[in-house]
Amino acid sequence: MPEQMETTFPIQEKNPVKVALSDRLSGVSEYYFATKLRQIEMMNRDGKQVINLGIGSPDQPPHPVVIKTLYEESLKPNQHGYQNYRGHLLLREAVANWYLKYYGVKLDPAKEIVPLMGSKEGLMHICMTYINPGDAVLIPNPGYPTYTSAARIAGAEILPYTISEDTGEPDFKLIEKHELSNVKLMFINYPHMPTGIKCSKDIFQKIIEFGRRHGILIVHDNPYSFILNDNPLSIFCIEGAKDVAVELNSLSKSHNMAGWRIGFLLAREDRISEVMKFKSNMDSGMFLPLQLAAAKALTLGKEWYDSVNKVYGRRREKVYQLMDLLGAKYATNRSGLFVWAKIPDRYESAFELSDKVLESANVFITPGGIFGSTGDRFIRISLCAKEDVIENAIGIIKNAGGLIK
Repeated sequence: MPEQMETTFPIQEKNPVKVALSDRLSGVSEYYFATKLRQIEMMNRDGKQVINLGIGSPDQPPHPVVIKTLYEESLKPNQHGYQNYRGHLLLREAVANWYLKYYGVKLDPAKEIVPLMGSKEGLMHICMTYINPGDAVLIPNPGYPTYTSAARIAGAEILPYTISEDTGEPDFKLIEKHELSNVKLMFINYPHMPTGIKCSKDIFQKIIEFGRRHGILIVHDNPYSFILNDNPLSIFCIEGAKDVAVELNSLSKSHNMAGWRIGFLLAREDRISEVMKFKSNMDSGMFLPLQLAAAKALTLGKEWYDSVNKVYGRRREKVYQLMDLLGAKYATNRSGLFVWAKIPDRYESAFELSDKVLESANVFITPGGIFGSTGDRFIRISLCAKEDVIENAIGIIKNAGGLIK
């Protein structure tokens, strides 16, 4: 037989296909912590052993009974299929019982609760459900950067608003100087991140009245209400709030389950149905053992929250010492996972101080400017590091020239 000839093809130059980014990403940059963590990773590879005091990722584990529930449920062969888009009723009932017990708020588990894969997901779902290009959204300044990025991706104009440094009350007089006819949403967040300011029922009442007056849907992001806070509040403690507001909550901070990605959207039945038009096309239901473990977490008693806060309370005292070392001024009546403090006048900005501490002492603290223009002269330090780690950072900074006040 004749020898079979091998077919050859000319080598094509492998130029990458160029595809332009969508317009919706034109005003959005990569999340600050994503880029900073890469820098820290490179520094660690170079042997610098960076102490990260910037990220609010709880380092304590969930309660052992929660982990046990996840393990046992995962062993069952019938637990691994697709799940209900609105979540398992057992989880929704657990959320309803949790809200009634700790917030004094009654929710219908069949109609007013939907589990989320982290409350951050819910921010995007809400924006994509209600925002059209050209609509406007009120965003707290300072505030969680995802509020801005989610609204921008959905095509909204951003209207930053300031809050009182003492009470956390939005400056309604200043807000109402703007044209508000195209404002669809107003994001609020109490206890506030990054400042840790708590809210009162009186302020919630004013926010609800403002939303009703201008036809604006209030979106309350509520993940910090159990951290160093003796009086957890939901915006739904205000009569009639469900007509004007929705609330997001999660187990990330309250139950040390940040990586589990378990959150909730709480709203009137019609709003839940509206958001589900978008959400149901983006994902499927949460892994069932996760839902059952989350339901177990929500049955934990007050002693759980007390034990978590006892640890954070001790760490906060250490962070106060670190802030004193840097010459930063802070309030001691705040809640949440962070200490927020004003930097000394000798620094041009918090970015300068943050970079100096990182470069000189291999300690990362968060510059407040990433949360908005009003944060330019503030820094934020996380409580998600053990006491000895914070003490180590204090010692290193003491030995680093030019950082002591």
